[in-house]
Amino acid sequence: MYFVYILKSLKDGKLYTGYTNDLKRRSFEHNRGLIKITKWRRPFKLIFYEAFLNQQDTTAREKYFKTGWGRKYLKKILRNYFNKLPP
Repeated sequence: MYFVYILKSLKDGKLYTGYTNDLKRRSFEHNRGLIKITKWRRPFKLIFYEAFLNQQDTTAREKYFKTGWGRKYLKKILRNYFNKLPP
């Protein structure tokens, strides 16, 4: 099983999109600073994920989430999460 995931940096509030075959391990790696690109933005909170049976579908979904349409889609489906955040 493969996962597309969205992390929110608790330091700067920005989102990070990635994919993995082990969501628990990957989340741990991000929060421990073992991932070079996100090392300085930790800690992270996992706010969304989707599961897929093959890697090709997973990478296609990840690429979609990194487009303007994908970000708009995420804001739409997570609108209650984003609306409940303190100013």
